[in-house]
Amino acid sequence: MTTRREWLQRMAGGAGMLALDPRSAFAASAAKADSIVTRAIPKTGERLPIVGLGSSATFSQVARNEDVTALREVLARMVELGGTVFDTAPAYGASEEVAGRIAQELGIAQRLFWATKLNVAARGGGAADPAAARSQLEASFRRIGRPVIDLIQVHNMGDVRTQLPILRAMKDQGRVRYIGVTTTFEGQYDELLRTMRAEPIDFIGTNYAIDDRDAERTILPLARERGIAVLVYAPFGRTRLWRRVAGRAVPQWAHEVGASSWAQFFLKFVASHPAVTAITPATSRPANMNDNMGAATGPLPDDAMRKRMIELVEDLPAG
Repeated sequence: MTTRREWLQRMAGGAGMLALDPRSAFAASAAKADSIVTRAIPKTGERLPIVGLGSSATFSQVARNEDVTALREVLARMVELGGTVFDTAPAYGASEEVAGRIAQELGIAQRLFWATKLNVAARGGGAADPAAARSQLEASFRRIGRPVIDLIQVHNMGDVRTQLPILRAMKDQGRVRYIGVTTTFEGQYDELLRTMRAEPIDFIGTNYAIDDRDAERTILPLARERGIAVLVYAPFGRTRLWRRVAGRAVPQWAHEVGASSWAQFFLKFVASHPAVTAITPATSRPANMNDNMGAATGPLPDDAMRKRMIELVEDLPAG
């Protein structure tokens, strides 16, 4: 039985070769991309690889260091394996700036689907300052180094009344291709649902994992009904799921859907929900990027397999 650690050790050699000359690896990415599971953005039909990369958590921590070699390898590896979706935010410290610089140095900035966010602090508990919001957006354009950003979302439902119209105006100007809102906080779900019903948004971003399925009740069905794309955050329950499976091997029956590691097990479950457009787990480790992208190939669980996967996780000790 292949464990996550054994699989990552085998893949680490390939990541090391990429680190030596990442540009040489990109020539093969088109062929690899042909086998990647993709989902259509409902409003346009544009297809995105089901697995991408986030830049919070450990990615953000490493971005604050002088040595960002690992982040170069992570971004390069994602593209080599057919991924394109990169999710970031000004709130993630140096992530947006460092990733923008790395992507330009590697020559992959135009190949990425850039998703960033907008959220400036409200003034005295009231509305956000529109001038500050526009200034934050211009900083994102400079960091990413592109005249048009693919997706910008209002982060954590931050003063949607003020900030969403600013994004809508930028979309009308052709500077932003898609707009939306995000939250991973249960206390903001009602506001998220109201915004999804009332506003012509293209995307939402929210949390969803095999042991965190609240989004299945209302958020994901409404996204399908309204034709809204969904970016999934925290597909591993941040670190919760890793604690629950510590020391356990992936069940043999998971190989029926090509899941040879726990990361692939968890990601394939999330990807199998039809409302999910892309998943953006954060990592600063090239071997983890290899592992995650493995979930973007092969079959996805059907309803019977999803039920079996849920039952297995529910029988594990709480994380």
